[in-house]
Amino acid sequence: MQLNKERIWTKSFLVVCLSSFFMFLTFYILATAFPLYVKDNLHGNEQQMGLAITIYVIGGVLLRFFSGQWVDRFGKKKMAVIGMTVFLAACICYFGAKGILLFLVVRFVHGMSYAVASTATSTAASAMIPDSRQGEGMGYFSMFMSIAMVIGPAMGLYLWKDKNINVLLLAVSAIAALSLLFTLLIKLPRQRGSAPLAEAEEHAVLPAGSTAGDAASAGPAALAAAPSALTAPAAGRRKRLSFSDFIEPKAVPISLVGFILAFSYSSLSGFMSSFTSEIHQTQVTSYFFVVFAVMIVAFRPVIGKIFDQYKEHYLYYPGILLFAVGMVMLSQAHSSAMVLIDGVIMGIGYGALLPCFQALAIKLSPAHRRGSANGTFFLLFDLGYGLGSYFMGMIASYSDYRMMYLVAGVIPILSVAVYYILHHRHEAKRAVGKQEARAA
Repeated sequence: MQLNKERIWTKSFLVVCLSSFFMFLTFYILATAFPLYVKDNLHGNEQQMGLAITIYVIGGVLLRFFSGQWVDRFGKKKMAVIGMTVFLAACICYFGAKGILLFLVVRFVHGMSYAVASTATSTAASAMIPDSRQGEGMGYFSMFMSIAMVIGPAMGLYLWKDKNINVLLLAVSAIAALSLLFTLLIKLPRQRGSAPLAEAEEHAVLPAGSTAGDAASAGPAALAAAPSALTAPAAGRRKRLSFSDFIEPKAVPISLVGFILAFSYSSLSGFMSSFTSEIHQTQVTSYFFVVFAVMIVAFRPVIGKIFDQYKEHYLYYPGILLFAVGMVMLSQAHSSAMVLIDGVIMGIGYGALLPCFQALAIKLSPAHRRGSANGTFFLLFDLGYGLGSYFMGMIASYSDYRMMYLVAGVIPILSVAVYYILHHRHEAKRAVGKQEARAA
C-alpha cells in the first residue's frame, strides 16, 4: 500500500501531463510563428515582433494575480476547464482578427486564459505527486512542457513556411481542442489530510473519520452540519482580501530568480529564426530547438532525483552558469555546428533550472497554498518572458541580434546575487537555527 502511495506515474497524472503538453505546444507554435506573421504580413519591426509575445504575457500576468486564488478557492479541475475553453475560443477568434489592433486584443485574452489553465493544471499535477517525490514528479510534469518546446518551434516554422495564416490557425485550434479534451478527463485524488474548500467540493465526500475542521472545508452541506467549524480567522479571510490572497510570499524569492531566467530565455523563442537568417544559417533553426529540448528531456529524470536527494544549490549554480555561457557563445556563433553546440549547453542548463524553481516554489509554500504558489511563480516567470521579449526586440532594433544575445547571456549572471541573498543565505541560516535548536 505504501508503494502505491509513492507512485508518480498514474493514469490521472498522465492525463494532466498531456493536457499541459498540448496547451504548451500551442503556445510554442504561436510564439515562434506570430512574430514572423507580424514581420511578413503586417510589416512590423523587431519591437512589434516582440509585442506579439509581450501583449500575450501581459494578459497572463494580470490574471496570475487571481488565478492561484481561484484555483485554491473554486477547484483545480473547474478552473482548468474554464481556462482551456477560453484558450480554445481565442485560437478560433484569430481567424477574424485581421487588423493589428484586433489581433493584439485576441492575444491579450489568449494570454489571460493561458494563465488560468496553466496554473490549474500544474497545481493539479502537484496534488497527484507524493510529497517525498515532488522534485522528481514536477520534473516529469515540466518534461512534457519541454517536449512541447522540441516540437512547437519546429512546427511553427513549418506551418508558416507558406505564410498561410489559415493553415496555422487550423492546426493550433485542433491542438487546443485536444488539450481541452484531456482537461475534461482529469480526475483529482482525494486530499491527503484536510482539504481546502474548493477541493472538498470537487470530491463531494469526506474521508472517514473527518473532524469538524475537515467538514468546514467540505462546502455548504458540511458547514450546515458543523457550523462551529468556521474559525474567526477563516471568516475574516472571507470578508476582506489581502496581498497574500493573490501572491504566496514564500514563493516570491525563487520566483524572482525565475523572472530573470525568463527575461533572458525570451530571446530564443521570439528571435532565433531572425538571428539564424542574419548569420545565413537559416536551415539550423528548427534543429536548434530540437537539440535544446532533447537535452532538457534527457537529463530530466536525473535532475528530479538530485533535487529530492540533495540541496537545490547543486542544480542552480551549474545550471545558470551553463545557460549564461551558452547564450554568450551563441552571440558569437558563425556556423550551424556552433549554434547546435550552444543549444546543447543551454538545454542542459535550462533543464536543470526550470523544474528546480517550480518545485521550490511549491516546497517552500504551505500545502493548501499550492495554487497560489504556482500562480506566483508563473506570474513572475511570464512577466520576465513578456518584458524580456519587448526589451530584447528593442536591443535588436537599435543594434543587432549578436548584441541582443550577448546581453541575454549577461542577465542570468545577475540572478546569482538574487538567488544567494533571497534564498541560499536564508536557507543556510535556517539550517543553522535548526541545528542550534537540536543542540539545545
